Amino acid sequence: MKKLAIYVVVLVVLGVIFFVPGIRNYLKDQFFPIATIENAVHISEEDYDVDLQGINVPSTNLKNFKNKPVFLNFWGTWCPPCRKEWPSIQKLYDRRKENVDFVLIAMKDEEATVRKFLKENNYTVPVYIAQSPISEKILPKAFPTTFLLDKNGRILIKEDAATDWDAESIHQFIDNIVK
Repeated sequence: MKKLAIYVVVLVVLGVIFFVPGIRNYLKDQFFPIATIENAVHISEEDYDVDLQGINVPSTNLKNFKNKPVFLNFWGTWCPPCRKEWPSIQKLYDRRKENVDFVLIAMKDEEATVRKFLKENNYTVPVYIAQSPISEKILPKAFPTTFLLDKNGRILIKEDAATDWDAESIHQFIDNIVK
């Protein structure tokens, strides 16, 4: 009799999980986050077409970073939260530059000011200044704004606040997308 009661309870719980969409979707998002990745916004070929003047690296175009995961950050030397997150970005870069391309775009900044900031802080993360219009899809509304794009151009993370980019959860996330 006890076994039968346990089976009934298990069947009821499973029934609720499978037949109540809200619960099913919540559990799916919690245990299978890849479902969220499948629904992610994609960056198109046109969105990638941004000429970039290199500050501490050669000049290039954003489309040269397609087909590889990209850490895309919009920041400014004038922005206190941007400056605050820089040490963690440098640490992430030092540990992950072999797996992820880093593109940090200084916005509303003078080249000399950016060079001085990088030199004073010994930052080596690749920094650029956009020389052509940036697509509305990725143009930041706040600073800093960071996107983590997968090799197919899907936006997997969009963060529009200062973040600890050297957190273990970020490293684990990157490990999962570079497989």
